[in-house]
Amino acid sequence: MTLRPLSLLVSLSLCWPLAASAVEFSQAELAKASALQQRLLTLDTHLDTPANFARPDFNIMQRHDHNALSQVDYPRMVEGALDGGFFAIYTDQGDRTQAAHRAERDHGLQRMMQIHEMLAANPDKFQLALTADDAARIKAAGKRVVYISMENGSPLVADPSLLSFYHAAGLRLMSTVHFANNEFADSATDPKGAEWKGLSPTGKALVNEAVKLGIVIDQSHASDAVFDNLIDMMPVPFILSHSSAKAIFNHARNLDDARLRQLAAKGGVIQANAYGGYLIDETKSPERKQAEEALEKRLGGWENMTMAKGAELASAMAELDKQYPRPKATLDDFFQHFGHMLDVVGPDHVGIGMDWDGGGGVTGMQDASDLPKITAWMQRRGLSEAQIANIWSGNVLRVMRQAQDYAARQAAP
Repeated sequence: MTLRPLSLLVSLSLCWPLAASAVEFSQAELAKASALQQRLLTLDTHLDTPANFARPDFNIMQRHDHNALSQVDYPRMVEGALDGGFFAIYTDQGDRTQAAHRAERDHGLQRMMQIHEMLAANPDKFQLALTADDAARIKAAGKRVVYISMENGSPLVADPSLLSFYHAAGLRLMSTVHFANNEFADSATDPKGAEWKGLSPTGKALVNEAVKLGIVIDQSHASDAVFDNLIDMMPVPFILSHSSAKAIFNHARNLDDARLRQLAAKGGVIQANAYGGYLIDETKSPERKQAEEALEKRLGGWENMTMAKGAELASAMAELDKQYPRPKATLDDFFQHFGHMLDVVGPDHVGIGMDWDGGGGVTGMQDASDLPKITAWMQRRGLSEAQIANIWSGNVLRVMRQAQDYAARQAAP
Protein backbone atom coordinates (compact mmCIF):
# COMPACT_ATOMS: atom_id res chain seq x y z
CA MET A 1 0.00 0.00 0.00
CA THR A 2 1.49 3.26 -1.07
CA LEU A 3 -0.71 6.23 -0.36
CA ARG A 4 -3.71 7.37 1.57
CA PRO A 5 -6.14 9.15 1.38
CA LEU A 6 -8.26 7.80 -1.41
CA SER A 7 -7.83 10.83 -3.63
CA LEU A 8 -4.10 10.19 -3.76
CA LEU A 9 -4.39 6.45 -4.21
CA VAL A 10 -6.81 6.53 -7.10
CA SER A 11 -5.42 9.53 -8.94
CA LEU A 12 -1.98 8.00 -9.06
CA SER A 13 -2.87 4.59 -10.32
CA LEU A 14 -6.35 3.37 -10.97
CA CYS A 15 -7.99 6.04 -13.10
CA TRP A 16 -8.16 5.64 -16.86
CA PRO A 17 -5.09 7.58 -18.07
CA LEU A 18 -4.68 10.13 -20.82
CA ALA A 19 -1.14 9.49 -21.98
CA ALA A 20 -0.28 6.70 -24.40
CA SER A 21 2.48 4.22 -23.82
CA ALA A 22 4.82 3.91 -26.79
CA VAL A 23 5.85 0.30 -26.17
CA GLU A 24 3.57 -2.18 -27.90
CA PHE A 25 3.56 -5.96 -28.21
CA SER A 26 2.08 -8.13 -30.93
CA GLN A 27 -0.46 -10.81 -30.12
CA ALA A 28 2.17 -13.40 -31.02
CA GLU A 29 4.64 -11.90 -28.51
CA LEU A 30 2.02 -11.82 -25.76
CA ALA A 31 0.90 -15.39 -26.49
CA LYS A 32 4.51 -16.59 -26.32
CA ALA A 33 5.07 -14.67 -23.07
CA SER A 34 1.89 -16.01 -21.51
CA ALA A 35 2.82 -19.57 -22.46
CA LEU A 36 6.19 -19.12 -20.77
CA GLN A 37 4.58 -17.72 -17.63
CA GLN A 38 2.25 -20.71 -17.51
CA ARG A 39 5.33 -22.93 -17.22
CA LEU A 40 7.20 -20.72 -14.78
CA LEU A 41 6.32 -19.86 -11.19
CA THR A 42 5.22 -16.22 -11.22
CA LEU A 43 4.96 -14.32 -7.93
CA ASP A 44 4.38 -10.66 -7.08
CA THR A 45 5.96 -9.56 -3.80
CA HIS A 46 3.49 -6.79 -2.98
CA LEU A 47 -0.24 -7.40 -3.37
CA ASP A 48 -2.48 -5.05 -1.38
CA THR A 49 -5.51 -7.12 -2.36
CA PRO A 50 -6.35 -8.01 1.29
CA ALA A 51 -7.50 -4.39 1.64
CA ASN A 52 -10.57 -5.52 -0.33
CA PHE A 53 -11.32 -8.57 1.81
CA ALA A 54 -13.32 -6.49 4.31
CA ARG A 55 -15.62 -5.09 1.61
CA PRO A 56 -18.98 -6.87 1.80
CA ASP A 57 -19.42 -7.09 -1.98
CA PHE A 58 -15.87 -8.13 -2.92
CA ASN A 59 -15.40 -11.71 -4.04
CA ILE A 60 -11.92 -12.66 -5.19
CA MET A 61 -13.43 -15.34 -7.43
CA GLN A 62 -15.31 -12.71 -9.44
CA ARG A 63 -13.83 -10.37 -12.03
CA HIS A 64 -13.93 -6.68 -11.06
CA ASP A 65 -13.02 -4.90 -14.29
CA HIS A 66 -13.34 -1.12 -14.57
CA ASN A 67 -13.35 -0.75 -10.80
CA ALA A 68 -11.03 1.73 -9.13
CA LEU A 69 -10.67 -0.47 -6.06
CA SER A 70 -9.51 -3.70 -7.68
CA GLN A 71 -6.69 -4.85 -9.92
CA VAL A 72 -6.31 -8.44 -8.69
CA ASP A 73 -8.90 -11.21 -8.57
CA TYR A 74 -8.81 -14.88 -9.50
CA PRO A 75 -10.00 -14.45 -13.14
CA ARG A 76 -7.40 -11.78 -13.85
CA MET A 77 -4.68 -13.78 -12.09
CA VAL A 78 -5.47 -16.65 -14.46
CA GLU A 79 -5.51 -14.35 -17.50
CA GLY A 80 -2.23 -12.70 -16.49
CA ALA A 81 -0.60 -16.04 -15.56
CA LEU A 82 0.08 -14.79 -12.03
CA ASP A 83 0.52 -17.75 -9.70
CA GLY A 84 0.26 -15.67 -6.56
CA GLY A 85 2.51 -13.70 -4.28
CA PHE A 86 2.76 -11.89 -0.99
CA PHE A 87 -0.60 -10.68 0.27
CA ALA A 88 0.02 -7.67 2.50
CA ILE A 89 -1.28 -6.80 5.94
CA TYR A 90 -1.15 -3.04 5.41
CA THR A 91 -1.79 -0.70 8.34
CA ASP A 92 -2.04 3.06 7.98
CA GLN A 93 0.29 4.99 10.28
CA GLY A 94 -1.61 6.64 13.13
CA ASP A 95 -0.69 9.48 15.47
CA ARG A 96 1.41 7.20 17.73
CA THR A 97 -0.80 7.60 20.78
CA GLN A 98 -1.57 4.57 22.92
CA ALA A 99 -5.08 4.51 21.49
CA ALA A 100 -3.67 4.52 17.94
CA HIS A 101 -1.28 1.70 18.78
CA ARG A 102 -4.12 -0.43 20.11
CA ALA A 103 -6.20 0.29 17.00
CA GLU A 104 -3.26 -0.66 14.77
CA ARG A 105 -2.72 -3.87 16.76
CA ASP A 106 -6.36 -4.82 16.28
CA HIS A 107 -6.37 -3.85 12.60
CA GLY A 108 -3.37 -6.05 11.84
CA LEU A 109 -4.93 -9.06 13.56
CA GLN A 110 -8.22 -8.51 11.77
CA ARG A 111 -6.49 -8.31 8.38
CA MET A 112 -4.60 -11.54 9.10
CA MET A 113 -7.93 -13.18 9.95
CA GLN A 114 -9.49 -11.88 6.72
CA ILE A 115 -6.68 -13.43 4.67
CA HIS A 116 -7.28 -16.77 6.38
CA GLU A 117 -11.02 -16.43 5.81
CA MET A 118 -10.39 -15.96 2.08
CA LEU A 119 -8.22 -19.08 2.08
CA ALA A 120 -10.86 -21.09 3.94
CA ALA A 121 -13.57 -19.95 1.54
CA ASN A 122 -11.58 -20.96 -1.57
CA PRO A 123 -9.52 -24.05 -0.66
CA ASP A 124 -9.60 -25.39 -4.22
CA LYS A 125 -8.16 -22.18 -5.70
CA PHE A 126 -5.83 -20.63 -3.08
CA GLN A 127 -3.41 -22.12 -0.55
CA LEU A 128 -1.19 -20.66 2.16
CA ALA A 129 2.54 -21.02 1.54
CA LEU A 130 4.94 -21.16 4.49
CA THR A 131 8.29 -22.20 3.03
CA ALA A 132 10.24 -21.34 -0.09
CA ASP A 133 9.48 -24.80 -1.50
CA ASP A 134 5.72 -24.58 -0.93
CA ALA A 135 5.09 -22.30 -3.92
CA ALA A 136 6.05 -24.81 -6.61
CA ARG A 137 4.07 -27.55 -4.88
CA ILE A 138 0.96 -25.35 -4.67
CA LYS A 139 1.27 -24.36 -8.34
CA ALA A 140 1.61 -28.03 -9.32
CA ALA A 141 -1.65 -28.69 -7.47
CA GLY A 142 -3.41 -26.12 -9.68
CA LYS A 143 -3.85 -23.49 -6.96
CA ARG A 144 -2.72 -19.90 -6.42
CA VAL A 145 0.05 -19.22 -3.92
CA VAL A 146 -0.60 -17.03 -0.87
CA TYR A 147 2.37 -15.86 1.17
CA ILE A 148 1.53 -13.34 3.90
CA SER A 149 3.50 -10.12 4.38
CA MET A 150 3.22 -7.09 6.64
CA GLU A 151 3.60 -3.55 5.33
CA ASN A 152 4.35 -1.24 8.26
CA GLY A 153 5.27 -2.73 11.63
CA SER A 154 2.84 -0.51 13.56
CA PRO A 155 0.54 -3.42 14.54
CA LEU A 156 3.47 -4.66 16.64
CA VAL A 157 4.20 -1.44 18.52
CA ALA A 158 1.68 -2.13 21.30
CA ASP A 159 3.09 -5.65 21.76
CA PRO A 160 6.20 -6.67 19.78
CA SER A 161 5.85 -10.22 21.11
CA LEU A 162 2.93 -10.61 18.71
CA LEU A 163 5.53 -11.19 15.99
CA SER A 164 5.76 -14.84 17.03
CA PHE A 165 1.98 -15.17 16.71
CA TYR A 166 2.05 -13.61 13.24
CA HIS A 167 4.81 -15.99 12.22
CA ALA A 168 2.80 -18.97 13.46
CA ALA A 169 -0.18 -17.66 11.46
CA GLY A 170 1.91 -17.47 8.27
CA LEU A 171 3.82 -14.16 8.19
CA ARG A 172 6.94 -14.59 6.06
CA LEU A 173 7.88 -11.03 4.96
CA MET A 174 7.68 -7.73 6.84
CA SER A 175 8.67 -4.07 6.68
CA THR A 176 9.27 -1.89 9.71
CA VAL A 177 7.70 1.38 8.60
CA HIS A 178 5.50 3.10 6.02
CA PHE A 179 4.88 6.72 5.03
CA ALA A 180 5.78 8.26 8.40
CA ASN A 181 8.24 7.46 11.16
CA ASN A 182 7.12 5.03 13.85
CA GLU A 183 8.62 3.50 16.99
CA PHE A 184 10.72 1.09 14.92
CA ALA A 185 12.27 3.11 12.12
CA ASP A 186 12.50 6.26 10.03
CA SER A 187 10.41 6.47 6.89
CA ALA A 188 11.86 7.65 3.59
CA THR A 189 8.99 10.12 3.24
CA ASP A 190 8.19 11.58 6.67
CA PRO A 191 8.07 15.37 6.18
CA LYS A 192 9.47 15.84 9.69
CA GLY A 193 12.70 14.12 8.68
CA ALA A 194 14.73 11.54 10.56
CA GLU A 195 13.86 10.69 14.14
CA TRP A 196 16.09 7.66 14.78
CA LYS A 197 18.72 8.06 12.07
CA GLY A 198 17.68 4.63 10.82
CA LEU A 199 16.30 1.87 13.00
CA SER A 200 15.45 2.63 16.63
CA PRO A 201 16.81 0.30 19.33
CA THR A 202 13.37 -1.31 19.42
CA GLY A 203 13.44 -1.60 15.64
CA LYS A 204 16.79 -3.36 15.70
CA ALA A 205 15.42 -5.79 18.28
CA LEU A 206 12.38 -6.42 16.06
CA VAL A 207 14.57 -7.12 13.03
CA ASN A 208 16.72 -9.50 15.07
CA GLU A 209 13.64 -11.37 16.24
CA ALA A 210 12.33 -11.58 12.66
CA VAL A 211 15.67 -13.03 11.55
CA LYS A 212 15.48 -15.55 14.41
CA LEU A 213 12.06 -16.66 13.14
CA GLY A 214 13.14 -16.80 9.48
CA ILE A 215 10.96 -13.86 8.39
CA VAL A 216 12.38 -11.96 5.40
CA ILE A 217 12.90 -8.21 5.97
CA ASP A 218 11.46 -5.74 3.45
CA GLN A 219 13.20 -2.34 3.25
CA SER A 220 10.65 -0.61 0.98
CA HIS A 221 9.33 2.67 2.48
CA ALA A 222 12.17 2.88 5.02
CA SER A 223 14.88 5.54 4.89
CA ASP A 224 18.31 5.10 3.35
CA ALA A 225 19.72 5.04 6.88
CA VAL A 226 17.53 2.01 7.64
CA PHE A 227 18.93 0.36 4.52
CA ASP A 228 22.45 1.04 5.80
CA ASN A 229 21.56 -0.45 9.21
CA LEU A 230 20.21 -3.60 7.57
CA ILE A 231 23.32 -3.99 5.43
CA ASP A 232 25.49 -3.74 8.54
CA MET A 233 23.48 -5.89 10.96
CA MET A 234 21.72 -8.63 9.04
CA PRO A 235 23.33 -12.07 8.65
CA VAL A 236 21.01 -12.88 5.72
CA PRO A 237 19.86 -10.97 2.61
CA PHE A 238 16.77 -8.75 2.54
CA ILE A 239 14.52 -7.42 -0.21
CA LEU A 240 12.74 -4.27 -1.31
CA SER A 241 9.26 -5.56 -2.14
CA HIS A 242 8.17 -2.63 -4.34
CA SER A 243 10.73 0.05 -5.18
CA SER A 244 12.23 1.94 -8.12
CA ALA A 245 15.54 3.44 -9.28
CA LYS A 246 16.66 6.81 -7.93
CA ALA A 247 18.99 7.27 -10.92
CA ILE A 248 15.93 7.43 -13.17
CA PHE A 249 13.69 9.51 -10.90
CA ASN A 250 15.09 11.13 -7.78
CA HIS A 251 12.39 10.27 -5.26
CA ALA A 252 13.11 9.49 -1.60
CA ARG A 253 11.36 6.12 -1.95
CA ASN A 254 13.73 5.02 -4.69
CA LEU A 255 17.13 3.36 -4.27
CA ASP A 256 20.39 4.81 -5.60
CA ASP A 257 22.86 2.77 -7.65
CA ALA A 258 25.46 2.50 -4.88
CA ARG A 259 22.92 0.95 -2.52
CA LEU A 260 21.59 -1.26 -5.32
CA ARG A 261 25.07 -2.72 -5.63
CA GLN A 262 25.33 -3.13 -1.86
CA LEU A 263 22.00 -4.96 -1.88
CA ALA A 264 23.21 -7.32 -4.59
CA ALA A 265 26.53 -7.92 -2.83
CA LYS A 266 24.51 -8.92 0.24
CA GLY A 267 22.48 -11.31 -1.91
CA GLY A 268 19.32 -9.22 -1.75
CA VAL A 269 16.67 -8.40 -4.36
CA ILE A 270 14.82 -5.25 -5.45
CA GLN A 271 11.32 -5.84 -6.80
CA ALA A 272 10.37 -3.48 -9.65
CA ASN A 273 7.42 -1.28 -8.71
CA ALA A 274 4.68 0.21 -10.92
CA TYR A 275 3.56 3.08 -8.69
CA GLY A 276 3.53 6.04 -11.05
CA GLY A 277 4.52 8.67 -8.49
CA TYR A 278 7.85 6.90 -7.99
CA LEU A 279 8.48 6.51 -11.72
CA ILE A 280 7.95 10.12 -12.85
CA ASP A 281 6.80 13.46 -11.45
CA GLU A 282 3.01 13.16 -11.40
CA THR A 283 2.35 16.49 -9.66
CA LYS A 284 -1.27 17.58 -9.95
CA SER A 285 -2.75 21.06 -10.21
CA PRO A 286 -4.46 22.57 -7.12
CA GLU A 287 -7.77 22.36 -9.00
CA ARG A 288 -7.28 18.65 -9.59
CA LYS A 289 -6.45 18.04 -5.93
CA GLN A 290 -9.54 19.95 -4.81
CA ALA A 291 -11.77 18.02 -7.20
CA GLU A 292 -10.38 14.69 -5.96
CA GLU A 293 -10.92 15.67 -2.34
CA ALA A 294 -14.53 16.54 -3.09
CA LEU A 295 -15.01 13.22 -4.90
CA GLU A 296 -13.51 11.31 -1.99
CA LYS A 297 -15.82 13.05 0.47
CA ARG A 298 -18.87 12.33 -1.67
CA LEU A 299 -18.06 8.62 -1.92
CA GLY A 300 -17.34 8.21 1.78
CA GLY A 301 -13.62 7.47 1.74
CA TRP A 302 -11.61 4.48 0.60
CA GLU A 303 -12.03 2.34 3.71
CA ASN A 304 -15.83 2.58 3.62
CA MET A 305 -16.40 2.14 -0.09
CA THR A 306 -18.18 -0.84 -1.58
CA MET A 307 -17.12 -2.36 -4.88
CA ALA A 308 -20.21 -0.79 -6.43
CA LYS A 309 -18.90 2.63 -5.44
CA GLY A 310 -15.51 1.61 -6.79
CA ALA A 311 -17.07 1.32 -10.24
CA GLU A 312 -18.62 4.75 -9.79
CA LEU A 313 -15.23 6.10 -8.72
CA ALA A 314 -13.54 4.80 -11.87
CA SER A 315 -16.08 6.59 -14.04
CA ALA A 316 -15.80 9.82 -12.05
CA MET A 317 -12.00 9.77 -12.23
CA ALA A 318 -12.18 9.38 -16.01
CA GLU A 319 -14.24 12.57 -16.12
CA LEU A 320 -11.70 14.37 -13.95
CA ASP A 321 -8.98 13.30 -16.38
CA LYS A 322 -10.84 15.13 -19.13
CA GLN A 323 -11.46 18.21 -17.02
CA TYR A 324 -8.07 18.40 -15.29
CA PRO A 325 -5.44 16.56 -17.35
CA ARG A 326 -2.36 15.48 -15.42
CA PRO A 327 0.93 13.64 -15.93
CA LYS A 328 0.66 9.86 -15.84
CA ALA A 329 3.45 7.30 -15.85
CA THR A 330 3.44 4.81 -18.70
CA LEU A 331 4.66 1.29 -19.30
CA ASP A 332 7.74 2.85 -20.93
CA ASP A 333 8.56 4.56 -17.63
CA PHE A 334 8.20 1.29 -15.74
CA PHE A 335 10.53 -0.47 -18.17
CA GLN A 336 13.07 2.35 -17.89
CA HIS A 337 13.34 1.75 -14.12
CA PHE A 338 13.18 -2.03 -14.50
CA GLY A 339 15.83 -2.03 -17.22
CA HIS A 340 18.12 0.27 -15.26
CA MET A 341 18.04 -1.98 -12.21
CA LEU A 342 18.77 -4.99 -14.40
CA ASP A 343 21.73 -3.12 -15.90
CA VAL A 344 23.11 -2.21 -12.46
CA VAL A 345 22.73 -5.48 -10.53
CA GLY A 346 21.72 -8.12 -13.09
CA PRO A 347 18.77 -10.53 -13.29
CA ASP A 348 19.70 -12.42 -10.09
CA HIS A 349 18.85 -9.41 -7.92
CA VAL A 350 15.67 -7.99 -9.50
CA GLY A 351 12.06 -9.14 -9.20
CA ILE A 352 8.47 -7.93 -9.58
CA GLY A 353 6.37 -6.12 -6.94
CA MET A 354 3.76 -4.07 -8.78
CA ASP A 355 1.83 -2.59 -5.81
CA TRP A 356 -1.48 -3.83 -7.24
CA ASP A 357 -4.52 -2.64 -5.28
CA GLY A 358 -2.31 -0.19 -3.42
CA GLY A 359 -1.42 2.46 -5.98
CA GLY A 360 0.35 0.47 -8.71
CA GLY A 361 -0.50 0.53 -12.38
CA VAL A 362 0.63 2.66 -15.31
CA THR A 363 -0.69 3.51 -18.75
CA GLY A 364 -0.45 0.27 -20.71
CA MET A 365 -0.53 -1.99 -17.65
CA GLN A 366 -3.65 -1.49 -15.58
CA ASP A 367 -4.10 -4.75 -13.69
CA ALA A 368 -2.80 -8.29 -13.18
CA SER A 369 -4.14 -9.46 -16.55
CA ASP A 370 -1.47 -7.33 -18.27
CA LEU A 371 1.54 -9.07 -16.69
CA PRO A 372 2.60 -11.04 -19.82
CA LYS A 373 3.75 -7.67 -21.19
CA ILE A 374 6.59 -7.76 -18.66
CA THR A 375 7.62 -11.23 -19.81
CA ALA A 376 7.37 -10.19 -23.47
CA TRP A 377 9.66 -7.24 -22.74
CA MET A 378 12.18 -9.52 -21.01
CA GLN A 379 12.10 -11.88 -23.99
CA ARG A 380 12.73 -8.96 -26.33
CA ARG A 381 15.67 -7.98 -24.14
CA GLY A 382 17.16 -11.44 -24.68
CA LEU A 383 16.93 -12.78 -21.15
CA SER A 384 17.04 -16.55 -20.88
CA GLU A 385 14.16 -18.62 -19.56
CA ALA A 386 16.18 -19.32 -16.41
CA GLN A 387 16.79 -15.60 -15.85
CA ILE A 388 13.12 -14.77 -16.38
CA ALA A 389 12.18 -17.54 -13.95
CA ASN A 390 14.48 -16.02 -11.33
CA ILE A 391 13.01 -12.56 -11.82
CA TRP A 392 9.45 -13.85 -11.48
CA SER A 393 10.06 -15.90 -8.34
CA GLY A 394 13.43 -17.60 -8.05
CA ASN A 395 15.29 -14.63 -6.59
CA VAL A 396 12.85 -13.84 -3.79
CA LEU A 397 12.43 -17.52 -2.94
CA ARG A 398 16.21 -17.86 -2.72
CA VAL A 399 16.26 -15.05 -0.15
CA MET A 400 13.41 -16.70 1.76
CA ARG A 401 15.21 -20.04 1.72
CA GLN A 402 18.37 -18.42 3.05
CA ALA A 403 16.42 -16.70 5.83
CA GLN A 404 14.62 -19.89 6.83
CA ASP A 405 17.72 -22.04 6.65
CA TYR A 406 19.65 -19.58 8.81
CA ALA A 407 16.85 -19.53 11.41
CA ALA A 408 16.76 -23.33 11.46
CA ARG A 409 20.52 -23.54 11.99
CA GLN A 410 20.39 -21.05 14.85
CA ALA A 411 17.55 -22.96 16.49
CA ALA A 412 19.31 -26.33 16.20
CA PRO A 413 20.73 -27.74 19.47
